[in-house]
Amino acid sequence: MNVDEPADVLVVGLGPGGEYVASTLAEAGLSVVAVEAELVGGECPYWACVPSKMMIRAGNSLAEAGRVPVLAGEVDLTADWGKVSTRIREEATSHWSDKAAADRLTAKGARLVRGRARLAGARRVTVGDRTFVASRGIVLATGTRPWVPPVPGLKETPYWTNQDAMATETLPNSMIILGGGAVGVELAQVFARFRCSVTLVEGRDRLLAQEEPEAGQLAAQALQTDGVEVLTGVQARHVAHDGTLFTVQLDESSEELRAERLLVATGRHADLAALAVETVGLDPTAPAVPTDGRMRAPAEGLWAVGDVTGKGAFTHVSMYQAEIAVRDILGPTGPAADYRALPRVTFTDPEIGAVGLTERQAREQGLRVRTSVLPLASSTRGWIHGPGSEGFIKLVEDTDRGVLVGATSAGPAGGEVLYGLNVAVHAEVPVDSLRHMIYTYPTFHRTVGAALGALR
Repeated sequence: MNVDEPADVLVVGLGPGGEYVASTLAEAGLSVVAVEAELVGGECPYWACVPSKMMIRAGNSLAEAGRVPVLAGEVDLTADWGKVSTRIREEATSHWSDKAAADRLTAKGARLVRGRARLAGARRVTVGDRTFVASRGIVLATGTRPWVPPVPGLKETPYWTNQDAMATETLPNSMIILGGGAVGVELAQVFARFRCSVTLVEGRDRLLAQEEPEAGQLAAQALQTDGVEVLTGVQARHVAHDGTLFTVQLDESSEELRAERLLVATGRHADLAALAVETVGLDPTAPAVPTDGRMRAPAEGLWAVGDVTGKGAFTHVSMYQAEIAVRDILGPTGPAADYRALPRVTFTDPEIGAVGLTERQAREQGLRVRTSVLPLASSTRGWIHGPGSEGFIKLVEDTDRGVLVGATSAGPAGGEVLYGLNVAVHAEVPVDSLRHMIYTYPTFHRTVGAALGALR
């Protein structure tokens, strides 16, 4: 007969947000059971943020070295993927071991349980044949999984997801990538810079479709400069693998693409059915767990943080939500969750950072807006920088309130330049105040001042 195992709080999923919740609550003296089916730390340190940025840094160094003949002299350049894969294995992931993260968690006082958890009613979770009961409640932080489109033949092939791409020790000579979002464009550029022939296929009419059109155009131009064939507005209709090569048929035409590898980067989804959320009254077919400003779900004793909430598949969102959930559990509560100034960066070269609403989103919300778009080349810094200075600043102003509600910063260090725009959107700094700031000369961010003056 199974005996219920008690705890104050159950944390299901130990990505960055879940790990923070479990560690912080345990340090505060609560009895915490933390459940993880895979690696403690989640997708970010092993399969996403950390290793991918190592790959991007390596690819960018090759591109910068290629600019030496224009700027400084001559260079003899040979790309070596082995250096990248070694760094990922040894420095980033410790050969995909989570021992350090697991030890860090248990040292804080949490009890780690490995296995796949399912809800079993209010404040109850099963893991295999064990049942845990939480006196205070459960925090869901189970993240998302790659979404594989229902393309005929695809599931019968040895396609890659981001995890395979991060772990590969050798690069293929050719690759097809399905999906032109952030993951697809970042990896397309990296692999192309390491001399892999890449074709990127996006079903929508532009890359980075969730961002400003100018961002998608810039990403396409950057990829094409690196030799990537970019196909937008087309769908994969059939996929096959003959043991050596993939064949992807596009639309209803006879056109086929062939390559050694196929990477599926078509987005991610939360699997609520696997969590048995219906046992607490939630919809297992929903795309996300709904939460209020305190990260409470509409079920007794249930919170959710991270990708599973549908507020953005970003580590920084997960950590932000985790802090709110911890405050709500421990008290006193602080400010409610506020996503008006949600920042995100696509780490291509040039980087494309954005915060808040796009122009289209602002207009769809009924706002009266003014916008401006200025290329970085219009600044002295762009001219000084020379090759690799492509980019722009775009601003979206709510004219009724006289504040920025969105902005895009694209260019060298575009994600870093975004910081000031993030503050402006979050704090609702009046545009008139921003116009009268002193902008350092000669910097890329000085273009922000010019863009404020160009709002129309």
